[in-house]
Amino acid sequence: MINNPSNRSVTLHISACLFLFLFSFILSDYHQLIITRIMILSIFALGYNVLFGYAGLLSLGHALFFACGFYAAGLPIYHLGWEVPFAFLFAIAISAVVATLIGAIALRTHGVAFMIVTLMFSQVAYLTTLHFSDITGGDEGLVLPEHARSFEIIGVQFDLTSPQTRYYIALGLLSVSVLAVYRWVNGGLGREWVAVRENESRTRMLGYNTFLIKLKAMIISGTLSGGAGAAYALMFAYIGSTFASIQYSIDALLYTLLGGAGTVLGPILGSFIMFYLIDFFSEYTTAYLLATGVILILLMLFFPLGVLGTLKKKWFHWIP
Repeated sequence: MINNPSNRSVTLHISACLFLFLFSFILSDYHQLIITRIMILSIFALGYNVLFGYAGLLSLGHALFFACGFYAAGLPIYHLGWEVPFAFLFAIAISAVVATLIGAIALRTHGVAFMIVTLMFSQVAYLTTLHFSDITGGDEGLVLPEHARSFEIIGVQFDLTSPQTRYYIALGLLSVSVLAVYRWVNGGLGREWVAVRENESRTRMLGYNTFLIKLKAMIISGTLSGGAGAAYALMFAYIGSTFASIQYSIDALLYTLLGGAGTVLGPILGSFIMFYLIDFFSEYTTAYLLATGVILILLMLFFPLGVLGTLKKKWFHWIP
């Protein structure tokens, strides 16, 4: 029955993906490019939300995982001539390994210490990309070679210079990510994350291994974020140190807070709002960040839990 809360939430998430698919038929190439970028960054925000919104761990270093996937996909293509599908899968695997290692260290701390440790790891990664600029391209970055602009899977050719192709690939990756996160947060793993977020001591007292629960959140979060970084590098054929900077960690946090932490679709909504606010105001003033900041403050005043988070608390309690 559609009125069943579980069915309504499934319908909402499928409808959101379907809307983005149908919307593509009326978009110009420019807006297809913009929304492609937003969808990839939304995957990054989804990953961040797993750790922050559900497990309750505030990281200031998630640009590390984005950059990990970014460079793990781009560098083998640029220096070794790898094909796009193999580079993407390699980046996913490397991101998962790095997230496991970082999590095993950082999760031994709590609260502010965890924030500082994740920030330190991220800054080390950023400075590393600058130091080894002969390999990474540093701030100037590297443009991926021509063979990275297309690939073939089971006889089907994909042209990454086509705005439509990039849009649909990004939508496919976002849809898979949304449904996967939805499945996780509505299962036993999601309930464990929420239990740790609400009261870690009590969860531990009940016999749960809270370190392992948080580590799972870190691995899933880091892998999703790394996948987003890999997709970004491959879609736009460019890698540069800017994408490893703290700005991208802050962006993921803002997207999540604005849309609604602890909701599956919240980070996606926050990504769209933030991106289009900046795009809109930048057409009219050089002080576009100031104007965007004022609007964000007003939004947070009226939607203190984020747009979707506030709607969930007040009216739509069934939103996961």
